[in-house]
Amino acid sequence: QETLFPYIKENVKEYLRAHWEEEECQRDVGLLRKQAQEDSSLDGAVPIPLESGCGEEELERVIQAVVDNVHWQMSLDRKTMALKQLQGHMWRTAYATGQVKGEIFEDVVPAIRKWREAGMKVYIYSSGSIEAQKLLFGYSTEGDILELFDGHFDTKIGPKMESESYRKIAASIGCATNNILFLTDVPREANAAEEADTHVAVVIRPGNAGLTDDEKSYYSLISSFTELFLPSST
Repeated sequence: QETLFPYIKENVKEYLRAHWEEEECQRDVGLLRKQAQEDSSLDGAVPIPLESGCGEEELERVIQAVVDNVHWQMSLDRKTMALKQLQGHMWRTAYATGQVKGEIFEDVVPAIRKWREAGMKVYIYSSGSIEAQKLLFGYSTEGDILELFDGHFDTKIGPKMESESYRKIAASIGCATNNILFLTDVPREANAAEEADTHVAVVIRPGNAGLTDDEKSYYSLISSFTELFLPSST
């Protein structure tokens, strides 16, 4: 929230100008244009015109429309595949050039290493795309820690607030839902996971949204991975 999304807003115009002629960028713009057409009936929607000429002024007009569309989608916290794809490609560039790094709490890596030594498997499930996840963990403040994870899931498997998504993940990794512990900071996600008979702990970290008194008394709460004592895998 404080690094990756502001980076997109501040750099999208510069990124588009630098990469406009590249095939990947044109695919991203094409997806955004298609999404804009689908959104045309929404209040405040920003259309993206086709280029009708090859002049510098015309190009700037189209690029500005893409920028305005991206800013509009982000202001509504939308998770469209078109937006996520462009964001993923921009973040890839930012990570590779060292402009941003994935910040990892210091208790995380030692805890995961311990779990893996005990025979457990560790997966990531995020509303961020799998590509964005791999960038965050591949270019982190702890170095490349991708080896610590057995797999990645994003919302292609289903929304995080629907219980069916957790059943699909369990089926995909060949594990009963009641043999899975799901860590989250979002009570609605915790609730969906519980409905699928998955164990849940809600993580309290700096910057996370606050919890109601009912949520605090209902969920198992941790503020560090060192507070988790998990049984060894058999």
